[in-house]
Amino acid sequence: MSRIFDVVQSLSGQKNVVVIPRPYLRFFKGEQQCHALAAVLNQLVFWSGCSTLEKGWFYKSHKELGEEIGELSEDQTARLVDKLIKKHLSDVIETTLRKVNGTPQKHYRISEELLIKRIFPEFSDSAKSRNGNREVTESIPQNRDIHSADVKIGNREVAESFLYTDHNKQISKPTCQPATQSDDSSDESFLAVHPEAVVFNAKKRKWGSADDLTAAEWIWKKISHMYEQAAECDGEIARPKEPDMTLWANEVRLMCTADGRTHKQICELFGRANRDTFWCKNILSPSKLREKWDDLTIKLSATVPTDTSAGGHWNSAEAWENTL
Repeated sequence: MSRIFDVVQSLSGQKNVVVIPRPYLRFFKGEQQCHALAAVLNQLVFWSGCSTLEKGWFYKSHKELGEEIGELSEDQTARLVDKLIKKHLSDVIETTLRKVNGTPQKHYRISEELLIKRIFPEFSDSAKSRNGNREVTESIPQNRDIHSADVKIGNREVAESFLYTDHNKQISKPTCQPATQSDDSSDESFLAVHPEAVVFNAKKRKWGSADDLTAAEWIWKKISHMYEQAAECDGEIARPKEPDMTLWANEVRLMCTADGRTHKQICELFGRANRDTFWCKNILSPSKLREKWDDLTIKLSATVPTDTSAGGHWNSAEAWENTL
């Protein structure tokens, strides 16, 4: 079992790219935050193998985890870790508070056997293959620098090949590029990976769908209208420079995919902020809305009326002009 866990562990952790093993994505299938949860688990499994503490305990701050899995804020990462442990893997991941340099830090410990049973249930009933008494683990190469892990039971493949980047070791170039890295060579290859993108920057790997762009444009329209009204009272106030809608749409997309928001929730909360005398001048982009989401939710908790004639359909600009 420990050899299998070594292979799973070797798939985890990346230095320059975010790669999520498919078994983690299958485990969280159906979750709106599937990729974000899988990314958190991926890093926790990786760091569990780097622990120098007794009995497998290790610590990692939410800030560091957030930076590693996609520039998430400390609060966003904390919510993901909490959901991961309490809802999905309470029996797999243990937590405790221990002092590090005199400061209490949350420590984690992962049960290798329980994780394998949850992620690879095909190994839970028996450690033997169908071809006699030979252990399945013998078919897995023992070298931790392997580039793939193909595990077979009889003629049935139960684990796909994975490419990974180790933090401390230089590996040879794979014969084929991982799917997560194939979008940086050209616009055509980027669109092949992200066919739903209507705006994108392949080099920066920023993109947004039609709904992401609609929400971003709606936010910009509200901001522009606010400045136009202010200019009527003070002629010196100029309309701000038009933003890069690709970056704005990308931020909206991240709020949906990484934070678990909906486009309607995004527009509703921005609408409340835009009408508030304090927040209207402080929330002037999707990125700032994302950063201050929790504060805004707490401080602007008034109910937003619903426009029944428009059906509350968020991506109708005319409907939301009346609603928000």
